[in-house]
Parts: sequence; C-alpha cells; structure tokens
Amino acid sequence: MNHRSLAFRLGAWYTLLLGATFILVGAATFYSLQQYLRANLRDSLSRRSTQVEQILTQAPAVVSDMTIAEEIEIRVAPEFNNRFVRVTRLPATVIYRSGPPADRSFNPAALNAVAPPNAVGTAIVEQHLMIRTTPVKAASGDYVVELGVSIQSIDEGLARLLDLLALLLPVLIVCAAGGGYWLVNRALRPVDRLSQTAEQMSLQNLTLRLPVAPSGDALERLAISLNNMLGRLRDSVQTSRRFLADASHELRTPLTVIKGELQELTRASHLTKGDVRERVGSVLEEVARLEHLVSGLLVLSRLDAGETRSDWVNVDLAELASDTAEHMRLMAEDRGIEIDLSALRKAVILGDRARLKQIIVNLLDNAIRFTPRGGCVTLRTASDDSGAVLEISDTGIGIPAASTAQVFDRFFRVDAARSREDGGAGLGLSIVKSICTAHGAEIDVESLINNGSSFRVRFPRHSIAANSPHEIDSGVSPASGNDNNLSVAIDITAGTHVLPVAADAD
Repeated sequence: MNHRSLAFRLGAWYTLLLGATFILVGAATFYSLQQYLRANLRDSLSRRSTQVEQILTQAPAVVSDMTIAEEIEIRVAPEFNNRFVRVTRLPATVIYRSGPPADRSFNPAALNAVAPPNAVGTAIVEQHLMIRTTPVKAASGDYVVELGVSIQSIDEGLARLLDLLALLLPVLIVCAAGGGYWLVNRALRPVDRLSQTAEQMSLQNLTLRLPVAPSGDALERLAISLNNMLGRLRDSVQTSRRFLADASHELRTPLTVIKGELQELTRASHLTKGDVRERVGSVLEEVARLEHLVSGLLVLSRLDAGETRSDWVNVDLAELASDTAEHMRLMAEDRGIEIDLSALRKAVILGDRARLKQIIVNLLDNAIRFTPRGGCVTLRTASDDSGAVLEISDTGIGIPAASTAQVFDRFFRVDAARSREDGGAGLGLSIVKSICTAHGAEIDVESLINNGSSFRVRFPRHSIAANSPHEIDSGVSPASGNDNNLSVAIDITAGTHVLPVAADAD
C-alpha cells in the first residue's frame, strides 16, 4: 500500500474524521444520559423532601419525636422505597434516621452529615448515594432534612454503556477505514481510466478521447475540458503538419527552377549573353519569390510568438490608409484600376503602426491584383461607439462561397495557378488574420462571383485611442520607423511596380 497515494490520504482523512465523529457522539451520548438520569433522581429527591418538609411544618409546636418518625414512615416509607431519610433538630439532635433499604445498597448508620445545617443542595457522597439537604423552620423547631437515594444502579448502567462504546468504537473505526478506502478507490476509478487512456495518446493517435462518466461532477467537467483541449491540440498539430507540407511544397518549386536554370548554365557553352541574362533573370525571379515566402513565414512566426504588442501608438486609420494607397497607386494605375479614398473618416486606434499598415497593404494588394482593368477599389474607415472599422472593397472577380471560410488559412489559394503567376504564396490573408487577432480585431469577408469582394476589419471599443491631436501618431512610430523601411522585392518580369515582401496576399 502506497502511503503517499491520494487514495490512502483521502481514506485516512475519512477515517480520522469519521472516528472523531464516533468518539464525539459516544461521549455526548454518555454525558447526556448521565445528566438525564441524575436530573431525574434530583427531581425525585426534591419531591420526597417536600413531603418530609410538609410533615415538619404541619406538626404542632409541641410534638414528640416518635410522632414525627411515625408520620415519615407512613408517608415516605424510606426502607421500602430504598431511600435514606435523616431528620436532625438543631443544633445536633437526630430525631429520625431510616433503616437499611430493602435492596441493601447502602448502610444508613455509616453516613455522616454531608452539609452545614443552613446549606441547601444535592451532593454525591460515599456508598454511591445522592443526598439532598434542606433546612426547615417549623413551629416545633429548626430542622435539617437529609434525603438520599443510591445511584449505584445508574453508575453500573453507565459503566456497561462505557464498556460497550469502548468495544464498538474501534470496530466502527476499522470498518470506516476499510469502507472509506474502498469508496475512495471506487471514486478514483474514473481518474485511473483517464490516466490509462492518456498513456495511450501520442502525436500519431490524437483522435483518441478520454472516457466521460456522466456523473455531473468535477471529474466529468475535467474529462470534457481535457477532450476539448485534445481537440484543439489535434487541430493545431494538423495545421502545423499541413503548414510544413505546404511550406515544403512552396519552397521546392522555386528551388527546382533555380537548380534547373543553373544546371543549364553550367552545361550549355553556346548560350549568348542574352540567353544568359534571361536565365539569370529567371533565377533572380525565383530568388525574389523565395525571399517573399520566407519573409511571410517570418512575419507569421513573430505574430504567433506574440511580438506585436510592443511599442503600440495611436494611429489614425484614415491617414494610414490614405498614405498606403498613395504608395500603391502606381501599381493600380499600371493595371488600369481606380482607388477611391472618398469614404475615409477619422478613426484613431491604439496599435502597432507597421502591422496595421501590413493589413492595408495586403488587402489592397489583393484587391488590385484580382480586379479586372477598369475596376475600382474603395477604402473606407469609420469610428463609432462600438469601435472602429476598416473596409476595403473591390469590383473584382470575387471569391466562391465555398472558399470564403478558407481564405485566411495559410497557403490557401482560390486559384492556385493564377496566384502563383502573380507571385503569391497564400500567406497574405493569414498574416492579416494574425495581426487582427493580435489587436483584438475581427475580420470578415463578403464576396460574390464577378461582383467583387469586401474585407471588413472591426476593432473593438477598448482599442480606440484618445482623439486629442497631440496623441495621434502622424506617421513614424518608434517601432516602425519610416514606412519605407518595409522590405521590398522587385519583380523584374513585371517591370516597374514595387511590392512589399511582408504584403503577400492572394
């Protein structure tokens, strides 16, 4: 038996508490019964003493001791009732003393005075006698009445009760210990099943669930909570595995292209300078794609590590959206797309300026790349009592309804071929989602095929900053520095426009 086990400790505490309860109940029972029986005897002695007092007070002034003794014998009958009666005329003349009782429980001749003549009360003296002493003033003189009864039968009964308690209590405590240990082991049996099931779990067996006993207590709630945690852990592991597989696939494609181009360069001696320049350009394009992908992965890892919270400042979303749109206007003009900023309204929030700009860059880049020539991209900001809103809408090709729930998953592309041609790796919206989560914001999307998409970011009320002018960050924060410090990758095949590396969007 393991003395340090929970079952043993709970059983020991159960036995200790139950044993203490048994002892307290036994002691209380013994004491209460003793007091009850002695109180009944005191009441009986009081009634008998009152009879003797009436005999003395009703006697005439001149009365013989024999008359008093005969009256006591008739009315009280002490020998027959196993009582002791002694009447003393003060100062010290005994006029009556009862004889030996019928049960021979005490010897009246051997009893001395138990109290002063003027004392009133009850005392327990030798020979197991309870004696009540009462002074009486009568016409015939002053008396002291002593009336007693044997308590030997009560003491013997209480002694037998004490012996019975001494015998039963250890037996009850032993039974309580055994029963408590059995009950504790039975109660902890679900915990053992939880432990055995948990031992069988591994990364290859995350679908296994802990047994849930419908007991409605803490164990059931614990099992449910652990199963929920296991479900989240399984989802996290599956997401990580899928992420690693997708990342490996995305990295392999440009590496394969680079390897093929370099091998061709090493084998071919007849290539002209133009051919060499073309192949080097292809290699540089794939290197840019790799840099783009690695930068996105680095941003996600930092967001997952919780590094976004540092150096938050007050940022006006309208001003930030306007500045960002101006930087990307050249890209939109190259594609024949108009950027509408007329719906921007002042909305000051507390956040990381550089990360908030990434949200706008990624969403705006997506809107531009997937909107046909002649379309329009609209930016809107607003602030009210419920919070602040940033919305970017376009008139592009839209997103299928079946894909809207997955657009924020890492490496997910609605049109994989077209996204790869545009240089996207499927991380842009994942980055947007992670930044929103870090800022306590929510993002949702509404889209119809061939009618465009609308991404809406809602910042909670507690993130709204004070609107005093001196608190609004006007452009450069200690965390971000100049916005132009964002890493950029030049698409040498597209010609002129510059795309922020961290703004990977699909």
